[in-house]
Amino acid sequence: MKFAVGDSVQVIDDDIEGEIVEIQGDILTIETLDGFPMKFPTKDLVKIQQDVEPLLELESDTIAEALQEKEHFRKNKKRASNKKKEKQIPPMEVDLHIEKLLPSKKGLSNHDILTKQLDTARGQLEFAIRKRIQKIVFIHGVGEGVLKAELEYLFSRYENVKFYDANYQRYGLGATEVYIFQNP
Repeated sequence: MKFAVGDSVQVIDDDIEGEIVEIQGDILTIETLDGFPMKFPTKDLVKIQQDVEPLLELESDTIAEALQEKEHFRKNKKRASNKKKEKQIPPMEVDLHIEKLLPSKKGLSNHDILTKQLDTARGQLEFAIRKRIQKIVFIHGVGEGVLKAELEYLFSRYENVKFYDANYQRYGLGATEVYIFQNP
């Protein structure tokens, strides 16, 4: 199929339509209906006919084949995108800094603060297990490492959890991610 600048086209395996704004060999740049430029190989595009007469020139087999191929790609894309969505569910975050848990730490000993933080962590972990939440990030900060060590001891008492340092780029060194294995 021959394409020209100004032709209206649709992507075969996606719900993207637009107008060709540039042609570089087998790569076409289209401007989508939303105004975004996107590049596609010619084999991934089909021309959208503006008037009915040129459509009659196409063989009915070609039209049926193109529609069938497009439907096949749509079904496969939906399956793939559902898997992505499952994996990209953001984890539940629990900030254990004492100033986030209590309005004031006035009059509390270090032991009282640590106990409050551990009780909060235990409660949130139990909540996540009951609600079948798969990932939790406990933000504990760096400090001297006492809270982190206590959290690791707490998490190790659960058979259905695995814990590890959370994403460094997002949380730095002061967070632990807990993965909860779900029973079917």
